[in-house]
Amino acid sequence: DYDIYRLDAVEGSDKLPFSLKVLLENLLRTEDGADITADHIRALANWDPSAEPDQEIQFTPARVVMQDFTGVPCIVDLATMREAMAELGGDPQKINPLAPAELVIDHSVIADIFGTEDSFQRNVEIEYERNGERYQFLRWGQGAFSDFKVVPPGTGIVHQVNIEHLARVVFPRQEGNRTVAYPDTCVGTDSHTTMVNGLGVLGWGVGGIEAEAAMLGQPVSMLIPRVVGFKLFGQLPDGATATDLVLTITEMLRQHGVVGKFVEFYGEGVSAVPLANRATIGNMSPEFGSTAAMFPIDEETITYLKLTGRSAEQVALVEAYAKEQGLWHDPTREPAFSEYLELDLSTVVPSIAGPKRPQDRVAITDAKASFRAALADYVQADETGGEERKPGVPAQEKPFGVKSSVDEAVAETFPASDPIAETHGNGEAGKPDAYQGSEDAERPRKPTRVVMEDGTGTEVDHGHVVIAAITSCTNTSNPQVMIGAALLAKNAVERGLATKPWVKTTLAPGSKVVMDYYEKAELTPYLEKLGFYLVGYGCTTCIGNSGPLPEPVSNAVNEADLAVVSV
Repeated sequence: DYDIYRLDAVEGSDKLPFSLKVLLENLLRTEDGADITADHIRALANWDPSAEPDQEIQFTPARVVMQDFTGVPCIVDLATMREAMAELGGDPQKINPLAPAELVIDHSVIADIFGTEDSFQRNVEIEYERNGERYQFLRWGQGAFSDFKVVPPGTGIVHQVNIEHLARVVFPRQEGNRTVAYPDTCVGTDSHTTMVNGLGVLGWGVGGIEAEAAMLGQPVSMLIPRVVGFKLFGQLPDGATATDLVLTITEMLRQHGVVGKFVEFYGEGVSAVPLANRATIGNMSPEFGSTAAMFPIDEETITYLKLTGRSAEQVALVEAYAKEQGLWHDPTREPAFSEYLELDLSTVVPSIAGPKRPQDRVAITDAKASFRAALADYVQADETGGEERKPGVPAQEKPFGVKSSVDEAVAETFPASDPIAETHGNGEAGKPDAYQGSEDAERPRKPTRVVMEDGTGTEVDHGHVVIAAITSCTNTSNPQVMIGAALLAKNAVERGLATKPWVKTTLAPGSKVVMDYYEKAELTPYLEKLGFYLVGYGCTTCIGNSGPLPEPVSNAVNEADLAVVSV
């Protein structure tokens, strides 16, 4: 038996969006008459979708998720507090997290070694050599503090580990002689913590100080947000992937403007979005600019929990709780939202994003012209022109002899929560910008001779791909995308294609599950034939931990000042 804080006891709660119902339960359960009062509860229950946020509330997350770069300082502070407690004559063992804290080591692995069967093992050895003292400290912390767990190196990326293992969806916790059930919520020390939104868990990224405060039981102060309802209908067409879908959604939401808002997906199309795709969409919330990008709990959530080995008792609790509290998705119901958007999934087309910003979506059919225009913008001729232009749009007379504005535009929109730069052309929502560059536009060239370490002679030029990395929490968490990459490798090998000698190839999944299904599908040999050997389980190239290029390639790029590419 579980005790719950009933939402139907609060008048008006049935009209709230899913995400605000989760917040309402949080206030009900943590009301103390001081920081969290009945007035706060009434303010949320009487939420006006059209009003601008002005009511501050205190949100108490159920747990804290950390990665090693930002999480280590939090544990250092806890250890320091224990020292201070001992100096004051108190019991240092009383210093512990009040909210469960989970730290996943994923930011430290670097792809130093690549392209060999032992790449993974050697990179792990190097990682332990570099970080031995940090890892010893974290291991001590796991044993010293209660409610603190560490997921060791070589396991996966924090956000994938979160949805596969750590997230409860509904959190059971013993309080005295009773067990209370409530929605799982979290804050994390990484912006892509929102990946767990795809599982129906409200959470977002915060700074280290906020995370530490949450560990010590302090609530997170926030305004009751505006909620953008994003209606989905139809189904993705054949050939379109989760990446294509999320790039389309990113483009639409960046143009709409969702900074500081919750985005909530609803409608009949939600059931057609697999959990892995929902996680991919939730993961990109920082790129939208939104605080969270929520999917509700439904049958797909339950299926995923079973697939990932959650206990039968936990799965039953999630379903029963969601239905009892009105948190189960009803596709026929349209809650009140502050703003509305909709997308017909059948209109999504294969896309890429670039040259740098995720909101700069380019349809595959326009990729060649777009790339040539962007490359020309990066390469500086001996005589530079003076006019500035939109990124990726070459001047009519000097296709690559003008001042580049791409980096300026990127700087203006970093971080992702900033508004779109004025230097970027905004096309119609859901459609890529029209690129003015012709496919036959002059391509800048500067072929540079390179002799690889094995004696192979080759040439590197402007626009060559020098890093090809299968990585990132956004992509490697999605089986459809990962299987697609492996099948592409299979087809390439069977047609006699090979990787160019100057390309650094790495495979760094977010979970060991990826290599398991690669092995079972007998696809690993094809990836390895193209040089995509496992280099580690972690963020690697996505956070700049690509490791060095082969020295001959690096020297050629630097000496010839080549504009090269990573993918």
